[in-house]
Amino acid sequence: MRRRSRERLLEAAAELFGERGYEATTLGDIAERAGAARGLVSYYFPGKRQLLQSAVHRRMHLTLAAALEREPAPCADAAGGRELLARAIDAILGLAARRPVLMRAHMAHLLQQEGFVQCAEQQRLAALLRETMVRYGAADPDTDYRMLRALLMGAVVAVLLPGAPMPGHRLRAELFARYGLEWELGCPPGGEPPGGVLMSSGEGAHP
Repeated sequence: MRRRSRERLLEAAAELFGERGYEATTLGDIAERAGAARGLVSYYFPGKRQLLQSAVHRRMHLTLAAALEREPAPCADAAGGRELLARAIDAILGLAARRPVLMRAHMAHLLQQEGFVQCAEQQRLAALLRETMVRYGAADPDTDYRMLRALLMGAVVAVLLPGAPMPGHRLRAELFARYGLEWELGCPPGGEPPGGVLMSSGEGAHP
C-alpha cells in the first residue's frame, strides 16, 4: 500500500508539472490529484524539488523499460545490443519531445547547485542505461553509461532550449553516428537520415 501511495504521488506530480509547470504546481495540488492527504507528500519527499526529480526519473525509467522490452522488429533481430541502444536514445529524445514542460523543469533543476537527487527512481534509470551499454558491448560499462547519460542530457537540453532548439532528428543522427547505429534501428522519425545516407554497422565509434 505504501508503494502504491508513493507511485500515485509520483504519477500525479509528473502529470501536473507537465501540465502547469513547476512554479504553478503546489504540493497540495499533487496530493489532490493523487487522492492522498497533503501530509503524505511530505512523509515521502523532503520537498517539491525532490518530488520533481523523482517523478521525472520514474517517468524516464518506465519509458526506457517499455522501449527495451518491446518485441523486436524482424530487421532488428540481428542488431542485438545496437538495437537496444537505439531504442534507449529514441525513448529519451521522444520523452523530451512529448513532455517539454516537464523535461524543461527537470533539466533546469538539475543545473542548480544541489544537482542530482539520489533516489530509487534515479538508480533504476541508471541501472537500465548501464545494462544497455553492457548489451551494446561497451568495454567499460560503468564509465560508458555515464557518458551516454551525459550525451542524452545534452541532447535533451538542445531539444528544449527556448528560442534556439535543435531538431530532434539532427541530434539523433549525431548520437547514432557516435555509436555506429544504423538509422533504421529503434524508432526512426521517418524517411532518410539527414544527408540521405544510411550508416552501415561498421561505421561510427563502436567500442
